[in-house]
Amino acid sequence: MESLQEVMRIGNQPMVWGLCAVTVVVSLVQSLLFTRLAKRTAREAQISPEITKTAFRVGLISAIGPAIGVFIVMVGLMATIGSPMAWLRLSIIGAAPTELTAATLAAEAAGSGLGKENFTLQVMAVTWFAMALNGCGWLLVSGLFAPYLEKLREKMGGGDTKWLAAIGGAASLGVFGYLCSNEIRRGTGNMLAALTGAVAMVFLVKCVVPKHPKLTEYALGIAMLFGMACAVIHDVVMM
Repeated sequence: MESLQEVMRIGNQPMVWGLCAVTVVVSLVQSLLFTRLAKRTAREAQISPEITKTAFRVGLISAIGPAIGVFIVMVGLMATIGSPMAWLRLSIIGAAPTELTAATLAAEAAGSGLGKENFTLQVMAVTWFAMALNGCGWLLVSGLFAPYLEKLREKMGGGDTKWLAAIGGAASLGVFGYLCSNEIRRGTGNMLAALTGAVAMVFLVKCVVPKHPKLTEYALGIAMLFGMACAVIHDVVMM
């Protein structure tokens, strides 16, 4: 039976890095193409360059909080399934809890566990395969049904722009509320992060942004970081 160190050595070979890099580069190229398409569409729609720059900054800053969470999980996965595969999975999927759960369940189903001494090459292969299958469902659903969702949305709205906006807002609230409720149930630290982040966001929007309008685009990122910091402090104190 291979030792855990030997398994990790094989999982971090240059060939694996090269194979994983192909998919990551494709994902990066797609991001650049979407950015270029968005800029071109904005020019065709005669949207002010200032608005597009502001929107880009808001998206960039808002992504910092989730990216930190994904990065932390990626560091943990690197020590258990190999650095290249952790880099690949979280570069194209980004759902850190889902990937970690898939790897954990796959290792347990194979009679081992992440980081255990009986984590063999066969077990590592099972975890890789399980994570790949875990992402296939999302790709199939989005690939097959995404083109029809816009038609469904327009049909539900009946051409009324205000009603379409209400449907979109309600859908967003439902999705993020569902995701947030799942995280809150994981423990006090998660609940504290959600509550303090929400309070920080309300405080920033009501009290800080009116006096300093330039902070509008940074409010969400600041609130998320504040919530994460409160959760970390709680977990450290309660250890």
